[in-house]
Amino acid sequence: MTSPVWHPYAHLKTQSPAPKVVGGTGPRFTLESGESLLDATCSWWCMIHGYAHPRLVAAIREQAGELCHVMLGGLTHEPADRLARELVRITPAGLNHVFYSDSGSVGMEVAMKMAVQYHQLRGRPGKHRLLSLMKAYHGDTAGCMAVCDPEEGMHSLFAGYLPRHHFAPAPTAPFDAEPEAVRADLDALRAVLEAHHHEIAALLMEPLLQAAGGLNMTSPHYLRGARELCDEFDVLLVFDEVATGFGRTGKLFAADHADVTPDIMVLSKGLTGGYLGHAATLATDRVHEAFVGDSPHHAFMHGPTFMGNPLACRVALESLAVFEEEDYLGRIAGLNRVLRDELLEDATLAAHPAVGDVRVLGATAVIETRDDAELAGVGHWAREQGVWLRPIGRWLYTMPAYITDDADMRRITDVMKGWFLKR
Repeated sequence: MTSPVWHPYAHLKTQSPAPKVVGGTGPRFTLESGESLLDATCSWWCMIHGYAHPRLVAAIREQAGELCHVMLGGLTHEPADRLARELVRITPAGLNHVFYSDSGSVGMEVAMKMAVQYHQLRGRPGKHRLLSLMKAYHGDTAGCMAVCDPEEGMHSLFAGYLPRHHFAPAPTAPFDAEPEAVRADLDALRAVLEAHHHEIAALLMEPLLQAAGGLNMTSPHYLRGARELCDEFDVLLVFDEVATGFGRTGKLFAADHADVTPDIMVLSKGLTGGYLGHAATLATDRVHEAFVGDSPHHAFMHGPTFMGNPLACRVALESLAVFEEEDYLGRIAGLNRVLRDELLEDATLAAHPAVGDVRVLGATAVIETRDDAELAGVGHWAREQGVWLRPIGRWLYTMPAYITDDADMRRITDVMKGWFLKR
C-alpha cells in the first residue's frame, strides 16, 4: 500500500517509495529492510550527537514525567528560563534577550518582524524592507522565501506572491581570504546600502556558510565589514545561524570567527541536538529596549503555540551540557582534519572533469560539480555502499554528526570520492 505521507521536495511522478527508518544508534540509522546506513547529513544537519544518545533520551523522558507543555503566554517554567540564561552565556556578548519559536524558518520570521517593528518604534516606518544575499536560503515559510535567492533559489514559482526585498551579490572571497580580497564584496554590499538604506530595516545573512543555497563559504572579514556598514547606514544585522550554530563551522557560532555580535541571531537545528523542533531568536539590549513603552504597539505580536516547549528546552540544555563536557569543538577539529586530508588534499578528485570545486569548513565539506546531472543516482549508489548521502542540486556534501569517528568519516569521504573516481 502506498503511504499517504507527502514527502518534501519530492518529484511525485518519479519518486521511489521512501525507505522506512525503524531506529538509529550513534551516527547510523536502521531501515526496515535491516540495512544500517551511516548518515553523512545528520538528518539535515541537526542530529549533532547522533541517534539515541542516552543522555538526551533520558532528559526527554524525565521532563515528560514533569511537564510536557504549557503556554508561554503569561507563564514561564524552569527549562525555558534556564535555557535562555545558557544561550545568553554562550552566544556573542550583548545578545541578552531570547524569544522562542518552534523551527528555524519561524525563528527567522521572528527576526524579520522584530527588525521592521524596531524601526517603526524608533520613528522610522519607511525602513520596512530587508536586504539579503544572493545564494541565500532562510527557510520555506512565506517571509523567508521572500529573502531567499530569487534567481537560483527554489522559490521562484512564488515570485508573484512574495513581497519584494533587496539583494546584494553573494560574497566570493573564500574563508581564508585576506582583507583586501574581501574589499570588492564589501563594495558591492555598500552600493546596495547607499542606494536603499532609507527603506532597509535589516541585513540578513548566513554567516560564513550559505548552506542550502550551494554551501558557499565566505570570509570572517566579510562579517566584520558588514557589521561596520550596518552601523554606518542604521541597518540591523541579523545572523541566521540555524545551520552554522553549535559548531558546524569549527567554532561554537560562526560569529565567533569574526568576533562580531549581530543585533539579532537565530538558532535552531543543533539547538536541541536535533531531538525536537525548537528555535531561539536572540536580540541585543538596543533592539529589546525599543519594545519597552506604554503604547499597545510596543508589544511584539508573535507567539507560536509551542514556543519554549519544556521538552525541547530540557533536551536543549542537555545537548549543550554534552557539547561542552565532551569537548565537541575538539571533535569537530578532528573531523575537519579528516575532511581536509581526504577531500581537499586529493589531487585526483580536484582534477576530475566533473568536479568544479572542493571546499571544507569546520565539520562541513562539499564537492561542487559542474552540472546537476553529474549527481544523478548518487544517493542510491551510496546506499549500496552503506552511506546515506542526499545532494543539493550539483553539490555533494557531508555535514556529519560530531560523534562520527575517523574511520566512519573516511568511509563517508571514500564514498563521496568513489562516485567520481569509479567512472
